[in-house]
Amino acid sequence: MKKKYLKHISGLTLIEILIGIVVSSLMMAAMYTTYSIVNTTYSQVTNKAQISRSSRDLIELLIRDVRMSGFKYYLGQNSLGYPEQSYLQFVGGATTIRDSHDPVVIVPNQLGHSISDAIPNPTPKHNATDLCCDKIHVVYDDFNQLDTLQPFKRYKVTYYALPVTDNDGSNPRYAIYKSKISWAQARDNPTGSWPATGQWVADCSECYFNQLVRDHVEDMEFIALDREGRRLLPSPSPTSPDARDNLYKIRSVDIKIAFRSEDEFYRFDARQGNERPLSGFARTIKRYSDRYLRDTVVVSVYTRNILDDGLF
Repeated sequence: MKKKYLKHISGLTLIEILIGIVVSSLMMAAMYTTYSIVNTTYSQVTNKAQISRSSRDLIELLIRDVRMSGFKYYLGQNSLGYPEQSYLQFVGGATTIRDSHDPVVIVPNQLGHSISDAIPNPTPKHNATDLCCDKIHVVYDDFNQLDTLQPFKRYKVTYYALPVTDNDGSNPRYAIYKSKISWAQARDNPTGSWPATGQWVADCSECYFNQLVRDHVEDMEFIALDREGRRLLPSPSPTSPDARDNLYKIRSVDIKIAFRSEDEFYRFDARQGNERPLSGFARTIKRYSDRYLRDTVVVSVYTRNILDDGLF
């Protein structure tokens, strides 16, 4: 009776157990692979969105300042005893770009913000083949009725790039900085503290220097366009007689900024022959094999305050 009962007991053989383990392992591996792919894709999308979101501040600052280029404040008749319009002298065709009052001046392929832009490339690049970066100077006027000594104001805002690294000298890259200086020229020069002809100063209450705007930038490029949307050639410049007239033919500025991810984005380095390309408006294509993501933002800004008569 006991032997007959034992013959009907169900069980699993060793082979069936092994097959179950293999099937379960395959299912777990498939689930892990799916999770890993979804998680990686989500991280990439999140990182790319973060790059776009953090770059928006720089783009908005550039758009606002370029639109202000050439703005001239007109007070009109008033009971304050101030002139109806700005008395500040206009300096054009200066010996250095930094001294000029021209509304928009683009300096191609140059880093840093030296005291005198007559010094070419005052700041060396990480690598001679790097694209970064153009520099742009924007000049506009303002007014402050509380400043009886100089109610009319003039500011020069400059965007430029500088090479940066981590604290240990690793991870070389570029960062965009902003500086703002003011034109000091007293209305009647009662104290003699400022020259009647005026000068650019960096110690005003609204001034600042080397203010970090955005880290991890690969390139920044500006192209000046005329009213037909064509690139102005020769490139507008206050120090070149042939190019000076083009300064007041600028009707818009194309801005291109290439941002780089802070952390590695791709899982593997690009294979030889399949490097990731990056190009600009007028620059040659550069290709990268590292794991960083580079995303480019392009905008066009209308310079509505620049006039053809050489004044603003």
